[in-house]
Amino acid sequence: MKPTKLKIENRKGIQLNASIDLPANQKPDHFAIFAHCFTCSSSLNAVRHISRALTQDGFGVVRFDFTGLGRSQGEFADSHFSANVDDLIDVHQFISEKYQAPSLLVGHSLGGAAVLVAASLLEEVKAVATVGAPATVSHVKHLFSHGIDEVKEKGEAKINIGGRPFKINTDFIEAFDKTNLPEIVKRLRKPLLILHSPFDSIVGVENAKQIYDAAKHPKSFVSLDDADHLLQNEKDSLYVGQVIGTWVKRYFPQKEENRLDAKGEQVVGHLNIIEDNFTTRIQTRNHSLIADEPKEIGGNDFGPSPYEYLNASLAACTTLTLKMYAERKKWDLQEVYVYLSHSRKHSDDLNIDVDKPKFLDHITKKIKFIGNLSDDQINRLKEISSRCPVHRTLKNKVIFDTTLIQ
Repeated sequence: MKPTKLKIENRKGIQLNASIDLPANQKPDHFAIFAHCFTCSSSLNAVRHISRALTQDGFGVVRFDFTGLGRSQGEFADSHFSANVDDLIDVHQFISEKYQAPSLLVGHSLGGAAVLVAASLLEEVKAVATVGAPATVSHVKHLFSHGIDEVKEKGEAKINIGGRPFKINTDFIEAFDKTNLPEIVKRLRKPLLILHSPFDSIVGVENAKQIYDAAKHPKSFVSLDDADHLLQNEKDSLYVGQVIGTWVKRYFPQKEENRLDAKGEQVVGHLNIIEDNFTTRIQTRNHSLIADEPKEIGGNDFGPSPYEYLNASLAACTTLTLKMYAERKKWDLQEVYVYLSHSRKHSDDLNIDVDKPKFLDHITKKIKFIGNLSDDQINRLKEISSRCPVHRTLKNKVIFDTTLIQ
């Protein structure tokens, strides 16, 4: 799903590059802000994966690049810790004015330290999650310690961090010594989730213990097992997002779902043509779904297309019918795969005799059985697959009764 791109001007007039990842229905229950690690950017794979996972729990996630990093304007020397906190607050204010106030802050590495400080200054923030965060802001000074003497002598220096050149100055260095993070954490008194790998070689796990000991309840710690500091393995970053999304529900009021009234029918579909393009809400008695059209025909691809849903209903009906039949026969059918595609094909190409040659709806159904089955059983199951109720409905002539209601 393509994120919404934003340009946010901070208090110094610098344009910050930002984007918002939204849930499938494009209507988030809450907003979160993600703060990336030192010298990283919001396009880091781990950041995108965590944000994507959080959208599954109804969050709109704002990712942005700190001043002088990624695609944001400004100089790296202006990206010292207090400036990072200011950027977080400015982004929070912008999203509050344009959308709604973000209530969750998530920070990775030094970004974790930044969200702890920002959360202490933002009343609207209700919960905080940190990933691989240092217990002191000055922890990162070792990354540029080789340039400190030159800064003292000349006022600035060019340094190399992770193979990339950056320019730092006196303000940049001194800003990392001005924040008493343990004291801020002690006074925070907001739900805090600390995620850290015991094998983190960049920010040792003892930092997580120091943050946890300083914090007041409610606080939680989750070990990230053998994950590396940058969460380079996709499964690790997705896990982080899933854990945060589950944890935070305890502290956020669950919004009542604005369910569509089916007015006694089995299904209702609703499309706000002005606001939603082709994105259609579908409601059954117990389930909410989203349908859309693919991007190549003007849709946003936020959900399956109508014909994909048609194929899905046939696939589901086929598998359920085969399960019930095999169980009744006590056959060893363990798994079923049903592969379906819909298209329009000409009757001549299908070798079908009709009064007048024309294009016909054509569905291909491919089935794979797993289990200890004889050839006779497999052939019989193939026959049964064409007798499921949805298959028979599609084969038969359907009578439609369309009425207008007020």
